[in-house]
Amino acid sequence: MTEAAESLDQQLWDFVYAYDAAYDAAARAVGLSAAQACLLDALTGGSRAMGELATELLCDASNVTQLAARLEARGLVARDPDPVDRRVKRLSITPAGRQVHQTVRAGFDFPADRLGRLSDPERRQLSQLMSKLLA
Repeated sequence: MTEAAESLDQQLWDFVYAYDAAYDAAARAVGLSAAQACLLDALTGGSRAMGELATELLCDASNVTQLAARLEARGLVARDPDPVDRRVKRLSITPAGRQVHQTVRAGFDFPADRLGRLSDPERRQLSQLMSKLLA
């Protein structure tokens, strides 16, 4: 690996670490873990099966169960049986959960702060490069 490639590799790691740390700080400001905040975020589009959430969040179903129990105890999510298959539990975000989610999102200014450092042409170029990397 060339020196330039090693430097870029380290910069990517540093960016990911800073992004995660900023998200964690925004979540902790409202008494959540980053995983709990991610679960709330995944529920903003509507009710979801817990198994589906585990797949999306790349974790074990038992982890989603623990996260849901903590969020449910705070009144941030509701857990209900699926109307079609009563063996399946569905989670939905409550109004209080939506408010906490919005607070986390408002406190997570890392992307806007970092992208604000770039000019419009630089943002377009970065977007094109990110699309290429993520393809």
